[in-house]
Amino acid sequence: MSANIPVNAVANWWSNYWHASSPSQVSFLLFTSVWTLLALLYLIIVPWRFSETRAHHKFAILGVETLTMLFWFAGFIALAVFLSDRVCFGHVCSAAKAATVFGAFEWAMFAGTTAMAVLHVLRTRGHTSNRGRADPNLNIQEGV
Repeated sequence: MSANIPVNAVANWWSNYWHASSPSQVSFLLFTSVWTLLALLYLIIVPWRFSETRAHHKFAILGVETLTMLFWFAGFIALAVFLSDRVCFGHVCSAAKAATVFGAFEWAMFAGTTAMAVLHVLRTRGHTSNRGRADPNLNIQEGV
């Protein structure tokens, strides 16, 4: 999310200076920033307001977390490789390098939250009801 401003500045400069689309690495990191905003809306609003619906499912949350983490990883690595073989100077270069660093930070944060989501899925596997509560309508006969 915080990488949005430097990446937007780089994409804007590129299109104004070269009169062409920004490099795909820059555009992908910009896409990842927008994706993260949408993912965070889902990850915050669904558990808060729709916790009793099908939209609030541990595998859906794990999927959104994992996909966002992978996008950030691919984005910051691609931009770092793109910048490594370029002659780079000035404010635009500094903004692109800052976007790479912010992208790495975002990846690390999503790696942590994805790990927590994986732990949640592993801890709650085998549970048939929400939040680990037993189903009061389930009757089990002992000794059968």
